[in-house]
Amino acid sequence: MKTTKEMKTTRHRLWLAAGALLLGVLGACDDAPTEPEHPGKAVYLRYCFACHQAGIAGAPKLGDQKAWEWRLAKGEEALLENVKNGMAPGMPARGACPACDDETLAIAVDYMVANAQ
Repeated sequence: MKTTKEMKTTRHRLWLAAGALLLGVLGACDDAPTEPEHPGKAVYLRYCFACHQAGIAGAPKLGDQKAWEWRLAKGEEALLENVKNGMAPGMPARGACPACDDETLAIAVDYMVANAQ
């Protein structure tokens, strides 16, 4: 029969072996290729998130396919014009980013469209 000290040592070795195995598995996950982040995500998070995540003032929520359906039917160019000019009741002109150029606004629109399909 093993002593208490021997049992503790055995348990300790088992935990170390399990930890080493887990680290090996997790390390292998780090080598997996990752999809590059959409360039419009940063713009969305900074300027669009507050309204489009919660649906404030009728803003279509990110990822809500039903809410985006008729908007997508207009095409991305029309969506971009809505962002540039603003829309009642709550969409501010240029999406509340007066410093954003048209290209920056376009990549934000593209990010939201990609998440609506």
